[in-house]
Amino acid sequence: MMFGGKILVAGLFITTVVLHAESVAGLKWTPPSGWKSVGTQTMRAATYPVPAAAGGKEGGECVVYFFGKDQGGSIDANLQRWKSQFQTPDGKPAEASIKVRSVNGIAVNTIDASGSYTGMGGPVVQNKSLSQGYRLLGAIFVNPEGNIFLKFTGPRKTVTANEQRFEQLLTSFSKQ
Repeated sequence: MMFGGKILVAGLFITTVVLHAESVAGLKWTPPSGWKSVGTQTMRAATYPVPAAAGGKEGGECVVYFFGKDQGGSIDANLQRWKSQFQTPDGKPAEASIKVRSVNGIAVNTIDASGSYTGMGGPVVQNKSLSQGYRLLGAIFVNPEGNIFLKFTGPRKTVTANEQRFEQLLTSFSKQ
């Protein structure tokens, strides 16, 4: 029997944890425990603010983007753009680890980059300011209804402390 989020089992109340799946374009996912979406916005299917890691001053943000069928640019162009948003201390392009894998039968391209982060790139941004010591974990799910893009950025310490949660988010993606 259920009582306000608790279940009565053998005379004991057990607190239940309900994780809600979110979805877009025929794919669904479940955010990791502690990550709560602040809702949708234009092109954002979900936005998860991530608190600063212990001892850190600044949190990060994990966004699930969906631009529509055949929208958002090619996978390679996005991975290269994300990579180009990071520099080494001497101003050179940072290295990035780019891989292709499968999650629940869905092809996924991932990227892991770190360094000085310029944020959004391209001609729209006039004055690029650098955020030192940042990291990006990104993924692009190849989807017939339109690719889905995940971008988790923040201070290296915060992103690294939440790397396992990002992996949980990735591996929760499945077809509806």
